[in-house]
Amino acid sequence: MNNEHINVLLVDDDAAYAALSQHMMDRFPNKKFNIVWKENGDTALQELKTNRNINIVLVDYNIPDKNGLEIIKEIREEKISTPIILLTSSKNFKVAVEAMKYDVEDYLVKEEAVDTLLPRAILAVLERVKIKKQIESAEKEKILSKKKAEAIRELIVTICHEFNNPLAAIKISTDIITRQNISPEIKEILNQLVNKLNVIEKEIATLRDLDISELKR
Repeated sequence: MNNEHINVLLVDDDAAYAALSQHMMDRFPNKKFNIVWKENGDTALQELKTNRNINIVLVDYNIPDKNGLEIIKEIREEKISTPIILLTSSKNFKVAVEAMKYDVEDYLVKEEAVDTLLPRAILAVLERVKIKKQIESAEKEKILSKKKAEAIRELIVTICHEFNNPLAAIKISTDIITRQNISPEIKEILNQLVNKLNVIEKEIATLRDLDISELKR
């Protein structure tokens, strides 16, 4: 994201704060921020539905008609997972706790979010979300790998079972025949067959005891 614009959706009925926010972000070094400003929750939600390039959402708590938490709730109900920062005019523990229920990534007091604090908070949230997604992806890959290993193990057990049953039957039949009054030539052939069957059984045992994790190497 170093060479790309960070698209910020700001939901706030205060046009002056929107202009101030863009000014603060324009002054931030080595990063390019682009603010998409919406005055209310309805237009913000519509923007999120149509604009897939929004990287993060800033929502002011004190908005007429619908407060910030109500707007955030509607966003989440639409299954939109874009990270959100809630902006308030004062510290309110109850509001902060409620915001956490909707996976709000951060909670800032507007008057304190001056100079570089706001863009730094945005970058910190985006980095945290990126790491979280990487961890989730790694966990999913781990689960998939485990399921694949289990499936391979079940297949191997089935293969070994399917081989062992007829092999056992052949060896029993061969043993019965060799106990009969047969020519030395036939007995030699049967002994060779038994030796080959023993080799196959050893290979099957090796396959059965194989460590599935070795297959990844």
